[in-house]
Amino acid sequence: MRIFENLESEVRGYIRSFPTIFSTSKGAKLTDENGREFVDFFAGAGTLNYGHNNEHISSALIEYLQKDGIVHGLDMATTAKKEFIETFESLILKPRNLDYKLQFTGPTGANVVETALKLARLVKGRSNVVAFTNGYHGLSQGALAVTGNNEYRDESYISRANATFMPFDGYFGDWNTLEYFRKFLEDGSSGVDIPAAVILETIQGEGGINVASKEWLQELESLCREYDILLIVDDIQVGNGRTGNFFSFEFAGINPDMVTLSKSIGGGLPMSLLLFKPDLDQWKPGEHTGTFRGNNLAFVASKVSLENYWQNDDLSNAVFYKEKILKDRLEKIVKKYEGEYKIELRGRGLAYGLEFKDDASIAGEISSYSFEEGLIVETCGNQDQVVKFLPPLVIDEETLTDGLNKLEKAIDRLFKDKKAKLTGEF
Repeated sequence: MRIFENLESEVRGYIRSFPTIFSTSKGAKLTDENGREFVDFFAGAGTLNYGHNNEHISSALIEYLQKDGIVHGLDMATTAKKEFIETFESLILKPRNLDYKLQFTGPTGANVVETALKLARLVKGRSNVVAFTNGYHGLSQGALAVTGNNEYRDESYISRANATFMPFDGYFGDWNTLEYFRKFLEDGSSGVDIPAAVILETIQGEGGINVASKEWLQELESLCREYDILLIVDDIQVGNGRTGNFFSFEFAGINPDMVTLSKSIGGGLPMSLLLFKPDLDQWKPGEHTGTFRGNNLAFVASKVSLENYWQNDDLSNAVFYKEKILKDRLEKIVKKYEGEYKIELRGRGLAYGLEFKDDASIAGEISSYSFEEGLIVETCGNQDQVVKFLPPLVIDEETLTDGLNKLEKAIDRLFKDKKAKLTGEF
């Protein structure tokens, strides 16, 4: 690991949590240079919904490259882009009665968020955007302004103007936080300008797996319509089937004005996509560009992913089935230690979190102990107090169970060590 310590920037993060050199991967497993195998409950922070080195994707990419297919095309028309758009329309948009235009942005999630914010302000002629407590939307300047996590905002010295934060669903317990939001909108002297847009995640990934209810999302949509505010759903981490449905908002029956997609939409390759209602397409040609907005390899990977996993409900049903396995096992762990620790379980689909409310450090310790047991699992939340579970959607039941066994073994060992330190019984 010395080469990374000597030459790579101190900004490196996950390498510190998982200190080994990974060399190969397949499905829901990673293998390091020493031949040690790890079950992956991280999935590239939600980028690898279809698993590592998915055979359908790899075969399609190899064939495309062997035929000298276009790799870099800016926003020129290419066969790969045409086939992706056709497939996305036929398998994703039309079956859900969604009428969106597509804009390809730079390849990161932050790029597509920046595009959405810029377009919303352009269309509405207003500068303010409302975001929510504990939300995460990226680390470039505009995206960071609507990101609530203080760890990322604290020393960035950016202008935090043009963004207002409101409490997310559940922030004040059972009290309806949209009543609070409405009060600011109703009062012309509240100091909060009517926003161009509201941006949110239906499940806050980095924020701690905070889950918005169906009723709250529906009420938020109604509030936006009442005040002529655009509704932007950031589905970068919890879209692409993570909740069982392709879009995380489908269960609520809402129809956002814009949707940001990245991570798994590229089939594991860099790609970001903004969906927006046709009447919002008020760009002038070339008004918003990016050198790598035409990643044709990602178009190929995404097309084959959609064809193999979204022709029917098989993947969705599999996610719901595996959610039950994951949730049931985590509930048993909570019950096992509820007398000693205050633990809360929450999530939807294959995005779950275990929050340790009385000691934030426990989550990080569980991640470390899990790594020793051969499981990759990360933390999230405003104090990294939540153990976060994002296994690949295609994980098989045996590997899922194996990973959960490793998790429980790690937790048991950690709590046993903690008890031994308290009692002096080593």
